[in-house]
Amino acid sequence: MEHGYTHSKNIVNRLARIEGHVRSVKLMVEEGRDCSDVLTQLAAIHQAVENTTKAFLKEHIEHCVTEAIHEGKEDEALKELEIAIDRFMR
Repeated sequence: MEHGYTHSKNIVNRLARIEGHVRSVKLMVEEGRDCSDVLTQLAAIHQAVENTTKAFLKEHIEHCVTEAIHEGKEDEALKELEIAIDRFMR
């Protein structure tokens, strides 16, 4: 089963914001900003990545289930989802 579908604008926007935050932190480090400021920003990035990962996974699962039901391949889709979730949890 192929999963090359386009994710929602929400996911793309979340990733763009994360990218912007990472660039900002890089500048903070290059400028020698206070360590606590950098760590605070890194914690915010970490949380944003976790939230984006959860949103991405939710969209992926919804897409896979919908596609599997449409194609009558529920068992195959569930196995693929289990593998993807196992990889994600490692």
